[in-house]
Amino acid sequence: MSRSVVVLDYGSGNVRSAVRALEHVGADVELTGDRAAALAAQGLFVPGVGNFHACMAGLAAADGPRIVERRLSGGRPVLGVCVGMQVMFDGSAEPSGAPVPGLGQWPGTVTRLEAPVVPHMGWSAVEPPAGSRLFAGVEDERFYFVHSYAARSWDLPPADGAMAVVAPGVTWARHGERFVAAVENGPLAATQFHPEKSGEAGLALLENWVRSL
Repeated sequence: MSRSVVVLDYGSGNVRSAVRALEHVGADVELTGDRAAALAAQGLFVPGVGNFHACMAGLAAADGPRIVERRLSGGRPVLGVCVGMQVMFDGSAEPSGAPVPGLGQWPGTVTRLEAPVVPHMGWSAVEPPAGSRLFAGVEDERFYFVHSYAARSWDLPPADGAMAVVAPGVTWARHGERFVAAVENGPLAATQFHPEKSGEAGLALLENWVRSL
């Protein structure tokens, strides 16, 4: 059975490659900024290209923060990619006048990579956690990154108590230093790399996500 996926259209740049990749792995894809469609779809893909603050402004104009919050509160899957992952954190140190908060789904601030060459542009290996559903079958593959900023630490404390939820699965990569390459956290997943530009490995990862919807 085909799964319905909305690629959220909020002015973040050319996202046709994401639409094509998701269609290739069997999703019924709609590129739209329509709130009702974004809430109703089985999966929501949140792209992000360029500047953190510009992406947050675009999301705000499209009611993106409330769409994401509403979906996650109902356990409905969301996948953020590149800056679409960065906006899930509290904020970014990327310069752009007054600070702009992120969506605050995860604690921490996205900061500039400390590496001999920035931006990080190219193919890199990843270190997914054991039992990752997102990386099933592609644990040892390389993925395509284009970014200067990243989450360089993971600050969400583990849940405790009898009602503890499953701990988030954090995938790491390295460019001069380790940084968060992906997170699997209940209905919310995100990748710093571009799966839609990562060849067969990226398609397999997207297929894993679509099949989970």
